[in-house]
Amino acid sequence: MSERAQEFKPNTARIQSDIEELAAIVDSSKPGWTRRPFTPWYEESRKWLTERMRIAGLDVRLDAASNLIGRLSGLEDGLPPIMVGSHTDTVTGGGRFDGIIGVVAGIEIARLLLESGRRLRHPLEIVDFTAEEPSEFGISTIGSRGMVGHLDETMLDRADPSGIVLRDAIERQGGRVSDMAGEARKKGEVALYLELHIEQGPVLEQSGAALGAVTGIVGILRYRLAIEGAPNHAGTTPMPLRHDALAGFCEIGLAFERHCKAHGERLVGTIGKMANEPNASNVVPGRVTFDLEIRSLETELSARVYEAFFEEAKRLAVARGLRLDSEKLSQSEPVLVDPEVLALVEQSCAAVAGTLCLPSGAGHDANQLAAIAPIGMIFVPSRGGRSHCPEEWTDYEQVAVGTEALFRSLLAYDRKAGSVASHGF
Repeated sequence: MSERAQEFKPNTARIQSDIEELAAIVDSSKPGWTRRPFTPWYEESRKWLTERMRIAGLDVRLDAASNLIGRLSGLEDGLPPIMVGSHTDTVTGGGRFDGIIGVVAGIEIARLLLESGRRLRHPLEIVDFTAEEPSEFGISTIGSRGMVGHLDETMLDRADPSGIVLRDAIERQGGRVSDMAGEARKKGEVALYLELHIEQGPVLEQSGAALGAVTGIVGILRYRLAIEGAPNHAGTTPMPLRHDALAGFCEIGLAFERHCKAHGERLVGTIGKMANEPNASNVVPGRVTFDLEIRSLETELSARVYEAFFEEAKRLAVARGLRLDSEKLSQSEPVLVDPEVLALVEQSCAAVAGTLCLPSGAGHDANQLAAIAPIGMIFVPSRGGRSHCPEEWTDYEQVAVGTEALFRSLLAYDRKAGSVASHGF
């Protein structure tokens, strides 16, 4: 291997050690690898990360939203920074790789720069974003929202089940809520945001590709529907005279699946939460509520699929003597990766290993950063497509391959004469 090729090569043993040490800082009273934000275990992991960042030559601080940031000066320090980041909080019963590898990869890149004596033109910032996963406050991507000014007063005033208010939790974790609006990053203040992440799906593994260049992050459309029937005695109510809300739900749920399947890989739909009332074995169900979501890179397609489904659902409900109500819960717009950034990332990945272009079906901190900067993401395979569970696994060698591709992407952007940031950002 040439000296030039060697400078790109991450230290796999060092990456493995980092992941295993960080993953071990968990709440042992919970299943899997559980490290929820705003907990003692999260605070301990932040101390560990701070030390690792400093050893890698980074100047470390907490910003107003309590994001942990390690900074490396550039040769042209007045340029906006290139940012590499992810998160280290987990879902309850989560795994060891989701989020963690993006932060560890950033630290490893800083070490490679330190060891090689190479200087970037741009400053480099490695970020561990606070609370990317859905939190007890009912909000996800808290830290990245705060960084870009998307954490409003209503959100900050939300309380968790124990009564702790989000603004107080951020303060206790070292943030400064009163400074958040003033510190919020604006368009042009970050040159490029890059993130390495596990795929959290089966596509790369099944295709045999070692790397995924992410084309975009899907938008998510969520609705809550309620089916009203008539509760009645299960033994004395004849079948033809029933207005069974649960039977109606079964038929309506299958219709939703059919509408979503009709569009192949362009869209996915899920009913992941439902409640049956009165939920008794001897009572005909009188009310069913359920939440559904549609994810796609195409906003108009999501809307059309929901409208077509809802029209059929209303007909099915009427035929059974049921009433159907619908409430829109939320809508997040898809994020498309800038074509120049995608080409740069794809080329960098292809220089390392077999690469596939694919969308991200999950949300990330990149969703928020896209409001102020171009973004790029790289996926590495998830064994069996598993994530958010103790069985989540990606080989350490695969993480190192992804880190090399991330490093090459960063260097290619840094030396690119015409910055992509000049195109709309």
